[in-house]
Amino acid sequence: MGLLAADEPPPFHVERARGASPYLLVCEHAGKRLPRKLGDLGLGAVDLERHIAWDIGAAAVARELSRRLDATLITQTYSRLVIDCNRLPEAPDAIPTISEETEIPGNHGLSRDDIDARIREIHRPYQACISDYLDGYIDGREAPILIDIHSFTPIYKGAARPWHIGLLYGEEQRRLADILFGLIAEDGEITVGDNQPYAVNFGVDYTIPVHGVGRGIVNLEIEIRQDLIDTEAGQEEWAARLAGWLSVAQARLP
Repeated sequence: MGLLAADEPPPFHVERARGASPYLLVCEHAGKRLPRKLGDLGLGAVDLERHIAWDIGAAAVARELSRRLDATLITQTYSRLVIDCNRLPEAPDAIPTISEETEIPGNHGLSRDDIDARIREIHRPYQACISDYLDGYIDGREAPILIDIHSFTPIYKGAARPWHIGLLYGEEQRRLADILFGLIAEDGEITVGDNQPYAVNFGVDYTIPVHGVGRGIVNLEIEIRQDLIDTEAGQEEWAARLAGWLSVAQARLP
């Protein structure tokens, strides 16, 4: 039996499919929806609003950034608790049984069929949508630039995180990051993490390693601290900030 009912939304949503910008924006942890068949995964309503279920504020920032840049945006509909679309399907935490310090009862004891259904109906179509866009990029346009939008918690397991924003990249993919580090430094008030609070993990992560590095296109993962973008005003402020930086960076890329 399938995972998603016929009346449930697809696992991806595309905005500005013909956007003029060379930037392709993606957001794996945009949604917090659970397939009806899975119920609440054994979690309470409060837990399903937390960071363990989605990246708070990330989708809203990505949508406003898409509007400001006229850039195509691909977002993922379902909670990362169902399957994390920024993980290789075989990664140990692709379907988490515990997230941070919270047990996910509905992810324990899954059969191979259960796992395959989540990969087949959510992970694979979302990532295929990105592949299809990159495969079909219009001849004669500038090479696409892949930007993956995420958010992170201000406190993780009791430790405060000082960064306002983090830029994540592979060591051979610093071109865009280096330009942005310089632009952010000019602001003077922004604390930026250099591969912090996370770094791209080439043995576990999917989107940047496979679509960005794997295709040899310019790419970057951007992490914004959630307490800065948990309101509409904060989301608009950071989208405007990013749009300014990315517009300048595009012109400076070799």
